[in-house]
Amino acid sequence: MPGLLLRDCRPWRTDGLTDLLVRDGVVARIGSGIDAGDAEVVELGGRLVLPGLVEAHCHLDKTLYGGPWRPHSAGPALADRITDERLRRAELGLPDPARVSALLETMAAAGTTHVRTHTDVYAGTGLTGVEVVRDAAARLAGRITVEQVAFPQSGILTNPGTAALLEEAIKLGVHAVGGIDPAGMDRDPVRHLDVVFGLAERHGVRIDLHLHDPGSLGVFELELIIERTRAAGLAGRVTVSHAYALGQADAATQDRLAAGLADAGITITTAAVFDFPVPPVKKLRAAGVNVACGHDDIRDLWSPYGSGDLLDRAMHLAYRSTFRRDEDIELALEAVSYGGARALGLDGYGLTEGARADLVVVDAETPAHAVVTRPPRDLVVKAGHVVARTGALSRPPGR
Repeated sequence: MPGLLLRDCRPWRTDGLTDLLVRDGVVARIGSGIDAGDAEVVELGGRLVLPGLVEAHCHLDKTLYGGPWRPHSAGPALADRITDERLRRAELGLPDPARVSALLETMAAAGTTHVRTHTDVYAGTGLTGVEVVRDAAARLAGRITVEQVAFPQSGILTNPGTAALLEEAIKLGVHAVGGIDPAGMDRDPVRHLDVVFGLAERHGVRIDLHLHDPGSLGVFELELIIERTRAAGLAGRVTVSHAYALGQADAATQDRLAAGLADAGITITTAAVFDFPVPPVKKLRAAGVNVACGHDDIRDLWSPYGSGDLLDRAMHLAYRSTFRRDEDIELALEAVSYGGARALGLDGYGLTEGARADLVVVDAETPAHAVVTRPPRDLVVKAGHVVARTGALSRPPGR
């Protein structure tokens, strides 16, 4: 590999103009006046360089992206959306390999280099979604990396056989086991968490739980998850997605939970969608809690919205959090980059020498400016290979 030299760029969290040399898939050197040697030179004229963006929560197996417009047909409640999707999956041919691939291509061109997707696993669909997403990800190998969470959309205890299917999904290679509203959905948070944590401990996979339950019930479940994570020694390997109760809680409860989450090493992932409560990002980060972000649903039966562009999602998070100052807006950018990388356990991530060369170039004055304006992606680099220029995918590496 001849290498790539980004001349006169501004890597995020590095002061001033510099050069950045990529060789053998990693950031080989950052500094002024680097000799390009046989590397391709790209003159950036002061453009901003971000690390590859990390989608920490989406549902690729549900997407209708790139297909005909489908008017939203579900009612307003969570149960309505679950039922509507289950009734219409076969009619619409879900999961659809072409739609999954189309969305992944859009994500890659917009600078996303890693994706965590929650794939439905239950008696009605079996492991079909896992297989479809796995195959689509393989077709996009070298451009974007996909990891799957085996997700029990309709509960575990209320759907006999789901626990066994979750285990089969793990054997097929999913990276994490999911859960959903242990109290509100399954009416037995202790047994629900027994299944999820038991699978994670037996198979060495991560955990990512959907927690929509509101108010004191959701707070109680967060406390249970903190206790379980500590007891299992799973610091850094557990994520709670949505955590609406955390956004609804009073300040004292938020402070107490933030301290517990930080001590247990639990990530909070938010999508900042619609008017659902958003966890207190600034307070959580100040307490040492990792915060990640993703789209959740993208153009599917749950929601007609979603672009696949993580700068767009960061803007939504900043807006919903009423962030106005640059340093606060950057917290939203961190959630779709470093926060996501920590949630997924990505080694060698970032903009330092020796880090994996996953890079995104944008024409923005500051990181906050990039979030607010969502400029085109001038260049996207994955493991040292240019995968997109000016928003269009390049030829796959090695082809």
